[in-house]
Amino acid sequence: MKTERLPCPSGVLVIDKPKGPTSHDVVAILRRALGTRQIGHCGTLDPMATGVLVVAVEEATKLVPWLTADDKGYEATIRLGVATDSLDADGTETARVPVDDEVAAALGLLACHGGGDHAELPPVLADALANERARTQQIPPVVSAIRIGGERAHDLARRGEAPELGAREVAVKSLRVVGGGVDPAPHLKVTLDVAKGYFVRALARDLAASLGTVGHLTALRRTRSGAFDIAAACLLDHPADGDRNADRDAHRARQGARLRASLLPLEEAVARALPVSVLDADGVRAAGFGRRIPPEHLRDPRRAPSAWLDEDGRLVAIGEVDEAGLGRVLRGFPRAS
Repeated sequence: MKTERLPCPSGVLVIDKPKGPTSHDVVAILRRALGTRQIGHCGTLDPMATGVLVVAVEEATKLVPWLTADDKGYEATIRLGVATDSLDADGTETARVPVDDEVAAALGLLACHGGGDHAELPPVLADALANERARTQQIPPVVSAIRIGGERAHDLARRGEAPELGAREVAVKSLRVVGGGVDPAPHLKVTLDVAKGYFVRALARDLAASLGTVGHLTALRRTRSGAFDIAAACLLDHPADGDRNADRDAHRARQGARLRASLLPLEEAVARALPVSVLDADGVRAAGFGRRIPPEHLRDPRRAPSAWLDEDGRLVAIGEVDEAGLGRVLRGFPRAS
């Protein structure tokens, strides 16, 4: 006898994605566990990568454009001397370029003394990092989900075509070496904070080029996505391969209950990502009809997108104030949320 599923509440989950599954795979697991199709993730992680994957559930899917807009933080390990077609360890090796003696010596010093700030690094590493900190344009990896003429770049690459990807605007907020060495192979460990649209796999290629060699990622962990960090992330667990169907159903029910308990309510999630303004009762009614909001009905108005809450703290809309001082609804939410 099947257990009746409860309606899935709206909210945001912070998942600690394991190595192996794609971001889409994680969404599929969550759809089964929570019993809803209305789930989307906020910023793809490659199969090799682990860490923070922000997931929007039900009404929270309307928040995705604002939840994906923030900076992200990573820990990465870059293998020097070997290139792959995907710029990570899941790809096929395409080239080998020996690491020169100066770079090898600098990596050896890192192994002895650990990572450090820019002033403490050997000059050859400090200069290469300075180049990447100053980077404002980046060519994305060929193996990526970027669309070219309606097709994904990775699909073109797998057919043997060579998609041409133009440079994109990027911003590096911080980049620091935290380790490295030459055993078992030349490598660097870095932490970085970057703006939306930055590819850490491309950093492996570009930083290696600054050091006179080639490189690829061997490990990548996202530690933060906007206001959501790894400390608050939920782990996913899987039933054992030999479990019977009944055991799998029970496992799914337990995981679903645990995930529901971990959902951040809409109001809490959006308040982390955006500034908050408050509508009075007349403003709430006007927002419900998509009308412009006079300034007297909106407390703490913002020109930039902000979360509009009613006086009871419920999310009414995402909105902004135009040049005339009137509030404009960008995305509305039912009062039932």
